[in-house]
Amino acid sequence: MNRETELTPRWDFGAATRQSLRNESLAKALFRATAKFDDGRRALMAALPESDLLREKARQIKDDVLQHLDRYLAQFADSVEKAGGIVHWAKTGDDANALVASIARERNVKRIVKAKTMVSEETHLNEALEREGFCVMETDLGEYILQVAGDRPSHIVVPAVHRTKEEIAELFNTSFGVSLPPEPAEITKFARARLREEFANADMGITGANFAAADTGTVIQVTNEGNGRLCATWPPVQVVFMGIEKIIPRLEDLPVFLKLLARSATGQPMTVYTNLITGPRREGEGDGARELHVILIDNGRTAVLGSEYRQSLRCIRCGACLNTCPVYRNVGGHTYGSVYPGPIGSVLSPLYEGRSRFSALPHASSLCGACYQACPMKINIPHMLTAMRAEQAERGDNHVLERLGMRLWALAMRSPLLYRFGGTALRWGMLPLSSEGWVSSLPYPFSGWTKRRDFPLPAKKSFRGSFKE
Repeated sequence: MNRETELTPRWDFGAATRQSLRNESLAKALFRATAKFDDGRRALMAALPESDLLREKARQIKDDVLQHLDRYLAQFADSVEKAGGIVHWAKTGDDANALVASIARERNVKRIVKAKTMVSEETHLNEALEREGFCVMETDLGEYILQVAGDRPSHIVVPAVHRTKEEIAELFNTSFGVSLPPEPAEITKFARARLREEFANADMGITGANFAAADTGTVIQVTNEGNGRLCATWPPVQVVFMGIEKIIPRLEDLPVFLKLLARSATGQPMTVYTNLITGPRREGEGDGARELHVILIDNGRTAVLGSEYRQSLRCIRCGACLNTCPVYRNVGGHTYGSVYPGPIGSVLSPLYEGRSRFSALPHASSLCGACYQACPMKINIPHMLTAMRAEQAERGDNHVLERLGMRLWALAMRSPLLYRFGGTALRWGMLPLSSEGWVSSLPYPFSGWTKRRDFPLPAKKSFRGSFKE
């Protein structure tokens, strides 16, 4: 659902960043979680001898899918229908939301339980269903916390990563009139008891799909809490809400991705629950939905498929790029202003929701390359970010000071005389502002560089000049 209109304001990443950096509680929560996940990923991937081969294999499989996506989607749809399921196609996010609402109305659904799915955040499914009068309950613990708080996710895998355990305990105590200590086990126990009632009374379950096998029509969902399995098996109607890029060719390809996903996401060898669903409940089976609907959602993906940003569709939403990114680890997900934060979000958000609205996000990166190294699908995020920056420059969509600065830089780089003069002038201009070789405060328009860091005084001699003596 591309919501880019003349009335849609640009997202002010700079203002959001400044606000986030003032939040000490956010910094504490971010550091605790991202460091743990990133360290776990590094250790487990290093201990897996075939990790590089698995990454390359996964890349090849996904590239094959993207090259022949029309064929694999048709095969998947046929397989789902042969297994007894019903397939729906949605061009936009609004179309997808309307399909869910229609299915629910026709079956007199009142209460809906929902597992975590990023594409539903992308289409704003909850809000759409609530406007239609349905009661929608998130069952992933992180998503449930945010629903109670009236908040939104800030991480692809750990949606409530920006909240500390102390904040969550206070939220539950205030909202439900209880006295929970700030202990994860006690908070989880309380949430589990309340959600169990929701599962028992639900008329419909909505889940996402981590992967979907074209040859069998099997939908694969991986979770650590078991709520996804309950959403898929307890209510009489299940709706799978998935982007068209989730397809893999064969069910036998699944182990390649399972070995990478958990290691990359949370530093686990394997997630606790891996749920495989092939059609609705059959005669003689003890559980499962009696009706299975699969909604295949485009919402801008076909346009990306035909662009130079196709590789972004390899993403398996592991969040590894977020956990290792120095920018995300300091400012958090809400700073990005979109469903998809971090390095991959800086690519996806402009593509899905408007390049003009999120023109700042391609610049929300140091281009250090850590995201590329961490990505299990070998998505070259820095390359795509620089391509987006180049497009902005060609359109004249970058800041006037940036355009002026780059022109002056290009002029200096083409002239050895100007280059030497500029270096000398820069040093002498900064010298009065320095102390012991460092500048702690620069004047506008360079003041942003020294708000949170000191700037080194340029060397007396250039690197090349030192060899001429």
